[in-house]
Amino acid sequence: MGNSSTRSIAWRDGTIEAVDQVALPHEYRLLRLTTVDQVIDAIQRLAIRGAPAIGVAGALAVALSARVHTHAGGCDEIAVRTEAQRIADARPTAVNLSWAVRRVVGKLGGGADAVLAEALEILAEDERQNRAAASHAADLVRRLCRQEPLRLLTHCNTGRLATVAWGTALGTIRELAAAGGVAEVLFGETRPLLQGARLTAWELAEAGIPHRMLVDSAGPAALAAGMVDCVLVGADRVCANGDVANKIGTYSLALAANRAGVPFVVVAPESTLDLSLAGGADIVIEERAAGEVVAFGGVDVAPAGTRVFNPAFDVTPAELITAVVTENGLFSPQAAVREDAS
Repeated sequence: MGNSSTRSIAWRDGTIEAVDQVALPHEYRLLRLTTVDQVIDAIQRLAIRGAPAIGVAGALAVALSARVHTHAGGCDEIAVRTEAQRIADARPTAVNLSWAVRRVVGKLGGGADAVLAEALEILAEDERQNRAAASHAADLVRRLCRQEPLRLLTHCNTGRLATVAWGTALGTIRELAAAGGVAEVLFGETRPLLQGARLTAWELAEAGIPHRMLVDSAGPAALAAGMVDCVLVGADRVCANGDVANKIGTYSLALAANRAGVPFVVVAPESTLDLSLAGGADIVIEERAAGEVVAFGGVDVAPAGTRVFNPAFDVTPAELITAVVTENGLFSPQAAVREDAS
């Protein structure tokens, strides 16, 4: 089992080093990626996943490209921009990826070293931003719930594996747990690739936080039964009106939380905000391969030829969300400005 202080993504000796998330929970191993194609493959097959994590990986991949396309002191900017677009297109729903790629491409004029310096700054910022957002969100949860220890519900994986080192919603849970404020964490299995079962369970066990896994369809039942004090989730994109794209299954939890009168809090970095989109209807939702659903562990579980609808994300309307919390505090969709959570 890895150490909780270990970064999930790092730049080492001219390569990208990342935790291979599809190997967990059975094996903790590191990928060493030396080409853009390797990074794109890792992102698409979810070996690197989580909106902040793929943003960092994308930025570092552009740095790899800039190095490869630098000759005799000059950088072939056209070649780098072409590869940068391929990187940004690797997964369409999470805005962090295209945001990070654009940011480092903006440094191309300074050469490969300037691109790498900007990518490393994005990497360094991530943990600081996660810890600040988690602190704001933990304070908000305490104000909303007013009793501890708390029974929390989360979905997908939003911990150190989905970021560089700390986590967003799961980072908030870690913050609350460190102060003795968590009785139990419920979490869904989470399609695609059972990211809750494989990754969230692993991180909660690593942190020593009491937890139980739910089949995804049981989350609303747990809320209706009064088993949850607060729902905490992350986000892959937040629109100007406050609509949120997150892992498939989030919308049903938000509906159930609203019906049960349970706070529903989204924790995400500012890089997840996409004020260019008016609302959730404008978000491109990634669909995954049918093979992830019709087979399990290599064994077919549905009749041959069964058609599949397998979206990786859904959109939760702003009116179902109690608050979106970033490293700068509460996001106010009405004015599209951030307010201080304190």
